[in-house]
Parts: sequence; C-alpha cells; structure tokens
Amino acid sequence: MKSYTKEFKESALAYRKEHPELSVKACCRNLDISAASYYKWEREAKENEGNVVHRGSGNFQSDEAKEIARLKRELKNQTDALAILKKAIGILGDEQR
Repeated sequence: MKSYTKEFKESALAYRKEHPELSVKACCRNLDISAASYYKWEREAKENEGNVVHRGSGNFQSDEAKEIARLKRELKNQTDALAILKKAIGILGDEQR
C-alpha cells in the first residue's frame, strides 16, 4: 500500500479543481493514484472543513491508537532492559561467591 504525504493529497485535490475539464479518472491517471484514494481524500477533506487528514506512518486508526502503540513499545523496551539487569545482577552475584 502506498503512502502519500499531506502535501501530496492537498496538491491532488487542488489539481482536480484547477483542471475541471478533466474527469476524476483522468486526473488520477495523471497523478498515478487510484480514484478510490482521491474520493477518500475528498470526502475526508469535506468532513474536516477542507483540511486533508494525514496520520503519518503506521496505519493507525487514530492518534490515540498511535500513542497506545508507542507506549506499548516503550513498556516492552523497559521490560527487556529490566530483564537484562536482573540477569547481570545474577551473574555478578555468582562471581562474588
């Protein structure tokens, strides 16, 4: 699945408005995007007062889902670090005996 920047999406919508003589299909062909993507961006822009929705990388449904994924990664990293420290303490404790 291709990902597009917010600027590209805005440009695609502007391109269609600037070229009313072209059909949506022709505009999409010129921009190398699918008509479904164009219509989705257009619908989202209308629903958000003309602002194109862009979540960035990761395919998250919402900003909350993105934050939850980040926190889960952080928790896993902390858990892994703690396990390593426990093993090190065990090794160092055995050497001192």
